[in-house]
This record gives sequence, C-alpha cells and structure tokens, in this order.
Amino acid sequence: MTAVAGETLRTARLDLLPLRVGHADEMAGVLSDPALYAFTGGSPPALGELRARYARLAAGAPGGGTVWGNWVLRVRADGGLCGYVQVTIREEVAEVAWVVGTPWQGRGYAGEAARGLVARLRRLPLRAVVAHVHPGHRASAAVAASAGLVRTDLVQDDEAVWRLDLTSPPPPPAAAG
Repeated sequence: MTAVAGETLRTARLDLLPLRVGHADEMAGVLSDPALYAFTGGSPPALGELRARYARLAAGAPGGGTVWGNWVLRVRADGGLCGYVQVTIREEVAEVAWVVGTPWQGRGYAGEAARGLVARLRRLPLRAVVAHVHPGHRASAAVAASAGLVRTDLVQDDEAVWRLDLTSPPPPPAAAG
C-alpha cells in the first residue's frame, strides 16, 4: 500500500504530484487566504512552518500500520500548483481530504482530484474510503459526493463522516443521454 503514496496520479487536467519539501514555497501562496480556514480553523501557515510540515509528511507515517499519501495539485494548462489531496490509510480504511486555493475554487479541481485519488484507492485492498466534512461546507460536501462518498449519520469532531464502501463492486457508469 505504501507504493501509492509515491506515485504521480493524473486526471483530465491535473497532475497529483507526491509532496516534496520544495513545494512549500509555491504552496505558501496557494494556502495564504485566511478564508480557506473558515471551516477547518487555523490560519495560513508561514513558509518556515509549511516547509517543516512538508518535511514531516514527505518522510511518511511514523509506522504502526499507518500509511500517509500527500499530493500537490498541478494544473497542467499553466504548470502552477492549486491545492492538495491527502490520504491516511489504517486498518483497511482510507481517510481522504482536499484543499484548493481560493483563486482556483469553482473550477472543479477539488472534485477532479478527489475522484482521481479515490479511483486509485479502489485498486488497493481497502474496505472503505471516508472523509470528514463540516456540515456547513456545501462545496466540500459536493466534492465528497462527486467522489462517490455518501454522508452518514456519524459525526466526529463536529464534522459529518462521509463514506464509500469498497466491499461492494462499483456501480456501472451512467449512460450518456
């Protein structure tokens, strides 16, 4: 399962690049809008803080059966970074998250990246993919739904738990109409 963390993933418009410390310089700008933290709390990270965080994440999970995967999102059309996706895998459950910088929101990048990540996770021996979404964050809920996750009745840390059961085969593609 650790191999997926080092893979570059491709979607129609994005390259999901394995996180490197060197991405911090550009990502500091991507993550600089305080509005990004309205639902998650916190504030834009300083460059030094982001470099240190990326060094920890790029080194991988500390063990104990946990796998981390972290990717920055590169828009192929212009070569710039626009956000990130991440996964934590433990006990055959993958927890996913996504963030797209404010200037790139509303273009479908978060949903595209989440769908690409979930498609790759489907090829692993996992039972489920989950995400935690603030109940008021409609855009993030739409991303979760577009990736095939369904809102459950569970709430953890004031966030709704969204889940995709991978023990059943995926539904057939929708017919073009």
